[in-house]
Amino acid sequence: MMSHLTNNLPPDAGGGSVLQEQAHTLLACPDCDLVFPLPCLSPGEKARCVRCGAVLMEHQAHGIDYSIALALTSLVLFVLSNTFPLLKLQIAGREQIGAFTTGVHALYDQGFWEIAWLVLLVTIIAPLFRIISVLYVLLPLWFGRRLLGAARIFRWMEILRPWAMSEVFMLGILVAMVKLGDLASIQPGVALYSFGGLILFMAATDASLDEHAIWMRLEDGA
Repeated sequence: MMSHLTNNLPPDAGGGSVLQEQAHTLLACPDCDLVFPLPCLSPGEKARCVRCGAVLMEHQAHGIDYSIALALTSLVLFVLSNTFPLLKLQIAGREQIGAFTTGVHALYDQGFWEIAWLVLLVTIIAPLFRIISVLYVLLPLWFGRRLLGAARIFRWMEILRPWAMSEVFMLGILVAMVKLGDLASIQPGVALYSFGGLILFMAATDASLDEHAIWMRLEDGA
């Protein structure tokens, strides 16, 4: 179901005090900055801007326990991805086993330490931070509590979302496998399948988060 909003804001008769008091009940369109009263949606409904059509907010049909389950699954897949071998290469009788950190070590040893740190950030640190942040924020809310700094962690989690480029790294792996297919025998490892599952479950976790509902619970002290 879709819910369209109109821009009916109260007049500012108190020198800005009215808007300041009702700031927590207002919602700005992320695309055109048109301001609306915070809508009351039923589970499964979306609110769209009447001017540009952008999605203002969406009330997920499920609770935070669904997001927690997805995040826990992502954490397990992340551990498997960084524990087991990624690929096994056999070239001219020589066998080489590659892991996620192999490329980082190779770049660092060759003097490309800036690129090595960037690869480490976008493929390991940022995805792990997002998973841990979801659990840090949602698990206490599920028990009716809020940990110290949860709001700040949740804000940084959204800021760092574009830096978690696991799918780009997977694309690079697949391209390399295709190019090396005629030169070497390539055997995918457990980590490759775990990493593919990790990408899917992280995307599902992001899609399941009801950000507005989480922010309201954080501001209300759970």
